[in-house]
Amino acid sequence: MLTTFDLDEYAFAALRAGASGFLLKDAPAEEIVAAVRTVHEGDAVIAPSTTRRLLDHVAPTLPLPADPPIPLTDREREVLQHIAQGETNAEIAGRLFLSEGTVKTHVGRILAKLQLRDRVQAVIWAYEHGQIPRI
Repeated sequence: MLTTFDLDEYAFAALRAGASGFLLKDAPAEEIVAAVRTVHEGDAVIAPSTTRRLLDHVAPTLPLPADPPIPLTDREREVLQHIAQGETNAEIAGRLFLSEGTVKTHVGRILAKLQLRDRVQAVIWAYEHGQIPRI
């Protein structure tokens, strides 16, 4: 589409209708010729001023990158939830019917897998990654 109107509604309507290009008539002749060739080759061309506004309009609707999968076993997640609730190893062991040594092993693996320094960082990580509901 070649137009004199640099209006978002015209550009969006043209693109929705299937236009492969949107240029303003005041573009230099070489740019218009190059755009026609580009569209003929199967690509698309949008005026730079329109591109900026189009990106501003579309960017907020783009999905956020997915978080990588959490590398914890179900039991480690369970232990992490108890850590986040402020429970000691002995309390976790009692609730999950494990030995304290087993709980310590799970805590160590959680910290290693998540590359965390201590239980405080584990609690922060758990809240930031939705493992524990925010209060």
